[in-house]
Amino acid sequence: MTITQKILAAHCEAEKVEAGELIKVKTDLVLGNDITSPVAINEFEKYGFDKVFDNERIALVMDHFAPNKDIKAAEQCKQCRDFANKYNIKHYYDVGDMGVEHALLPEKGLIAPGELIIGADSHTCTYGAFGAFSTGVGSTDMAAAMATGEVWFKVPSAIKFNLKGKLKNNVSGKDVILHIIGNIGVDGALYKSMEFMGEGLKSLTMDDRACISNMAVEAGAKNGIFETDDKTIDYLKDIVNRNYKIFKADENAIYDKIIDIDLSAIEPTVACPHLPENTKEARELKNIKIDQVVIGSCTNGRISDMETAANILKGKKVAKNVRCIIIPATQKVYKECIKRGYMDIFIDSGCAISTPTCGPCLGGYMGILAHDEVAVTTTNRNFVGRMGDKTSKVYLASPA
Repeated sequence: MTITQKILAAHCEAEKVEAGELIKVKTDLVLGNDITSPVAINEFEKYGFDKVFDNERIALVMDHFAPNKDIKAAEQCKQCRDFANKYNIKHYYDVGDMGVEHALLPEKGLIAPGELIIGADSHTCTYGAFGAFSTGVGSTDMAAAMATGEVWFKVPSAIKFNLKGKLKNNVSGKDVILHIIGNIGVDGALYKSMEFMGEGLKSLTMDDRACISNMAVEAGAKNGIFETDDKTIDYLKDIVNRNYKIFKADENAIYDKIIDIDLSAIEPTVACPHLPENTKEARELKNIKIDQVVIGSCTNGRISDMETAANILKGKKVAKNVRCIIIPATQKVYKECIKRGYMDIFIDSGCAISTPTCGPCLGGYMGILAHDEVAVTTTNRNFVGRMGDKTSKVYLASPA
């Protein structure tokens, strides 16, 4: 079995599962945000449930349109808040203590290797960086899981990515995943598990891995997952205070294909409009006038991303007629930016800094694009109209 199949087998108490099999599994954590949770709450109440399966294993994070951008957003957050209070949901995060969900939950110690996490948000696959099986589901599945602690899956087949070498300077996990999606396409891993292993793992930081897992869904994958190594264990030792089980793929695990990736050969990579697979090396792109830059999101809003941006912006000014918006993904990242002096660098160079929010990533607020405007952004999607007007264009890149 693959890593993913072993975790799924453990969560349905089976000796073995095979690709294509339909199974019902127990979940360790159920996640929702301020857009998806109200739909789930409506379903939960429609079917007459009057208790949740475990008030400590549900997380509700108000991050998409929070702080509230309008009355509708305020109503959605209020509905979530009322639900959290009614059922005493321990992990409810609102303005002031929230962050972008997929950066926040690992920081809070809610993710550990071998666990099974579902979230009503497609980028829930981020937690594969920590050796967990995690995937996005619909709000109806979220409602059922909040009530029963269970969800059904079709067991995915897998692609093994064998990593070797180490990244060059100013090349990061974002470049790796854009390089991969550029090669295999946005449906290249459709309903498969993308499993990352090999000696190149040790050169990737946990932030690199989180970024790569985060965008597995942009290749159509069910999940992305990294083999748990010493770096994972060391990262989690002061954050996670419960026992967890590490799963490794069998020597004879069945993969649909094995793809070798030489990390040292990867160059700074950009996804051009309007698909994450439309990639080019940054140096190929010339004379493209830009209107806006966004540094943040569940893909690239961590402290290492802020450090990269600060190091490059120090002593420089943002170009005239370019708006640069920087969004630390959590309050902890925000505080660390203040402590390290990054906020001074950002403000002195002419950037706007926001409280944690998903905001502009989904065309929500805090940086909507007008007619024909062009943005370079560290977010994960660049579909038509993703960040504003349908004539606008989005280029995806690393913070560097």
